[in-house]
Amino acid sequence: MTTNPVDPSPLAAVASSFMAAKQFFAASELGVFAALADGAQTSAGIAEKAGVPERSARILADAMVGLGLLTYADGRYTNTEATGAYLAGGAGLDLRPWLAFWDTMSYPHWLGYTDSMRTAEPQPFDMSGERMGAFMNGVQTYNTLHAQQLAAVYDFTAHENLLDLAGLSTAFLDEAHKRNPKLRGAFVSTDMMLGMAKQGAPEGFGDFVEFHEADPLTSDVPGHYDSVLLEHVLHRFTPEENKKIMAAARKVVDQGATLLVLDFLLDAADGRRLDPVLAGEYLVIDGTVVYPEDEVKGWLEATGWSWVETRPVPGSPRVVIAKAV
Repeated sequence: MTTNPVDPSPLAAVASSFMAAKQFFAASELGVFAALADGAQTSAGIAEKAGVPERSARILADAMVGLGLLTYADGRYTNTEATGAYLAGGAGLDLRPWLAFWDTMSYPHWLGYTDSMRTAEPQPFDMSGERMGAFMNGVQTYNTLHAQQLAAVYDFTAHENLLDLAGLSTAFLDEAHKRNPKLRGAFVSTDMMLGMAKQGAPEGFGDFVEFHEADPLTSDVPGHYDSVLLEHVLHRFTPEENKKIMAAARKVVDQGATLLVLDFLLDAADGRRLDPVLAGEYLVIDGTVVYPEDEVKGWLEATGWSWVETRPVPGSPRVVIAKAV
């Protein structure tokens, strides 16, 4: 008696994911989504607008339908809400620089990923010349997405004075202020990070945010606040350094103040795919660490904070919410 073989579809889906990613990057770079900015098109219409052969347009468009990034009906393709908002060149946040970074810099770097897993060490990463600009443009674009999504899922109207400590992007304070125009804040970091943050600050940012140079690992943090944000901080530091930063944050708030820790976290029990994938990205690129959520909770407890909840942020890291005790 014969039995039906086990379905290999999950294996094929994951094994072909690198092809899907490359098709996605190509569709973005070649303008497939932008070609649909004004409405539905046939493959011939996409080809004409994007300036590519129709055969290429058909392959890319069908691939995007299969990935859920385009819809198809009556011989015509249409952007989804997400691709229309972020990849078609509209007035909102343009994520194409982020995809370009992952395509041209991150994607080739993953060719050495298995060696990184053998050693838990990053691969050599070339940041010379124009590559540094492309890297920072991609990273800051993705950070802006994180800032927008955090402001959509967390209510900043409860706060009056927010500290962004040792962070990477002014977008978080900017987005929080858009949701709460009464909010004031400070961006405190080292000289190098402060310089990059100032360059990316939007017009009028200085009207509600002060910049201060201070290293929370070695010096006192200026000011007093009712809330502190650690955005993309944890993975860049060692466990002992992270505890020092959390302790420094606790010193500048009163009991009951809020701490928001935004970063990718490892937790196999929740089944979230994005965090362990980005853990691999951080390791292979520069050796930085995505920590287990339980370890982060331990740091909070050791530095005067009490964990309240861990909240998912769509397409972004999770945010750990804690209170000062």
